[in-house]
Amino acid sequence: MIREAHVNGIKLVYREEGDPSAPALLLLHGRTADHNDWNGITQHFAARYHVLAPDLRGHGASERPGEYAVPAMADDVAALLDDLGIERATVVGHSLGGIVAYLLAMGRPERVERLVLEDPPQPYPIGNRPPIVEDGSTAFDWRMVHQTERQLVAPDPAWREGLARITAPTLVVSGGAASHLRAQDVAALIPGAELVTIEVGHLIHVTARRAFLRAVDEFLNGAAAAS
Repeated sequence: MIREAHVNGIKLVYREEGDPSAPALLLLHGRTADHNDWNGITQHFAARYHVLAPDLRGHGASERPGEYAVPAMADDVAALLDDLGIERATVVGHSLGGIVAYLLAMGRPERVERLVLEDPPQPYPIGNRPPIVEDGSTAFDWRMVHQTERQLVAPDPAWREGLARITAPTLVVSGGAASHLRAQDVAALIPGAELVTIEVGHLIHVTARRAFLRAVDEFLNGAAAAS
């Protein structure tokens, strides 16, 4: 079911699947994607969870306000949870969505039950990035690409410091040597984080869906047993 909410001053469109009375699970897509990036993944988790997969601001059918600070994206997600009356959720984020997820976990620890970060960008300055070349794509706001790129290349030092304050049980899934990112650097900064490496590059949930789901299921089942 595709729904929309008006939260944090903007319209957010989101996909909702599963039993609304089940524990909530948020899926946060990567840059230039939208909720469709989780096709097949949403159905897998909907058997056990109330799954919500929003289009982040500037993506898909959500509003394009022109302002794309990544912390504002985390505020959008928190406001969506408020709007739906959801106190806590398991949060899964890929790439840019991984930063949104960990900003949510560090800023609002009471809202995040468990945290899964799929190949998140390291919170250190990133060099040798190719220049952004706009094409005819209209599925996202190009202003979002340019603004988030500046934040990825020179991230706020507070992000790095905040990772050490995350209290939610955390799994970091790295794409290994084939990825252009160093997810292991994120895992090293989060207390007690588990690191699983799947050597397929950045798009783990697409390229190696079964391995990705197996790693996430094992983590979520283990975290649930320990709680």
